[in-house]
Amino acid sequence: MTESLEAKKKRVAKIIARMRKKEPDPQCALHFSNPMELLVATILSAQCTDKRVNLVTPALFKKYRTVKDYAKAKPKEFEEAIRSTGFYKNKAKNILGTAKVIQEKFGGKIPNRLEDLVTLPGVGRKTANVVLGNAFNTPGLTVDTHMIRINRLLGFTKHSDPVKIEFDLMKLVPEKDWTHYSHWIIHHGRTRCPARKPDCPHCEIQDLCPSAKV
Repeated sequence: MTESLEAKKKRVAKIIARMRKKEPDPQCALHFSNPMELLVATILSAQCTDKRVNLVTPALFKKYRTVKDYAKAKPKEFEEAIRSTGFYKNKAKNILGTAKVIQEKFGGKIPNRLEDLVTLPGVGRKTANVVLGNAFNTPGLTVDTHMIRINRLLGFTKHSDPVKIEFDLMKLVPEKDWTHYSHWIIHHGRTRCPARKPDCPHCEIQDLCPSAKV
C-alpha cells in the first residue's frame, strides 16, 4: 500500500519531534565566523570530511580575511594551502573565481538569495543552502550523501538526484525546520545510521523507519 503525503508528513513531524528532543539546537559541523568563511569551507568540504576541512581553515581564514583577499590570492599558493582537502586545483579555481564574481557583481558582499548564490563558480544548490541556512538564517535543505541515503531508507523519496530529493522533502518538512532537519539527518547518518553498519536496535526513530532491521 502506498503511503499518502499526509501520512508521510505525520511521520516527518514525529521524527522532527524526537530529533529536537535529543538535540534542540543542531549546528553546522563546519567552523566559520562569517558568510565568506562558510562559503569557502563548504566548497572545500566536497568529497572531503568536515573534520579535515576544520583542520585546514583556521590558518586559511587567518591569511585570507576578506572577499578581496581571496580575489587577489595567488592560485599556486592557495592550492598548497588547501591541498589536503583533495581536488585542490578545482576547489582553488572555484573559490578564487567565486571571490572575483562576488567582488565584481555583488559589491564584495556574499549574496543571500539562492538564485544568486548558484551563479557563483562551484556553487550548487547544496552549497547555497548550507550558506543560506547557517549564515543568513534562511531555511534550506542541504542534500548530501547522508540526506540522500537516510531519506530513501525512510521512504520519503525514491530519487537519487539531490535536487529531486530536495523538492520531495520540501513537500514534507515544514519550511521553518529545513535547516535543522538537514543537520539532524546528516548527524544521524554519521553516528546512528552509517551506511556500513546502521545501529537499528538503538535507533531513536527505528519504529518510524520502514527499512529498520530490528
